Amino acid sequence: MTAITATALSAFCDEYLSADEFNDYCPNGLQVDADMPITKVITGTTACQALIDEAIREDAQAILVHHGYFWKGEPAPLVGMKGRRVRTLMQHGISLIAYHLPLDAHPIIGNNALLAKALDLEVTGALYPYEKHPIGNIATCEPITPADFTDKITAKLGRTPLHIVSGKSHLTKIALCTGGAQDMIEQAAKMGCDAFISGEISERTTHSARELGIDYFAAGHHATERDGIRALGEVVAKEMGVEVVFVDIDNPA
Repeated sequence: MTAITATALSAFCDEYLSADEFNDYCPNGLQVDADMPITKVITGTTACQALIDEAIREDAQAILVHHGYFWKGEPAPLVGMKGRRVRTLMQHGISLIAYHLPLDAHPIIGNNALLAKALDLEVTGALYPYEKHPIGNIATCEPITPADFTDKITAKLGRTPLHIVSGKSHLTKIALCTGGAQDMIEQAAKMGCDAFISGEISERTTHSARELGIDYFAAGHHATERDGIRALGEVVAKEMGVEVVFVDIDNPA
């Protein structure tokens, strides 16, 4: 059985995702090094306690996630909930590796790329054209009614999106950015898009959609961001020869 180090695993992912080229809200790569040989990796969207507990049950030595720890602006001390999580990792010899924006932006296995593929959208450009590694994208599709598009999102993600209606009969140019990117709706409208898909919705988003004349689909933060990490795990399994198991911790948000 192949055994690798946490440093080797993170180095491979760093290079594959071009992680050092992103200015992110958290450290990408190795966040907790338990200094144990790794033969089994658990992947999941967020490094919550439930995912850690599942890694313990699976006898895994590493967790690879999209949402890790140590976000900008959060308290630094390892106390309370964060302290319990890190303590559990260290006590059980489990390393934590996380990738945020690099996993959103990857053109093949990124969250946005996979969401577009699932919804039969053809990515044609960047939501913000000046970005070297676009976080959001613009895509096109065959003309589709908002109602039919809602049904497609529901079928593909297993979750009915909250749809703010603009009054358009059909959609052909659609912007997307997974997760908590609802405030990019103004840029989507500026770029002439008929609709914008993201994960979350804020109170202000409804008014923005109505006044900008653009349909908005809040498809769920978790639902729109679970496929990228699953795909990264599949790449790791193939290229590094370790066992990788994806665990989907239920989250309706």
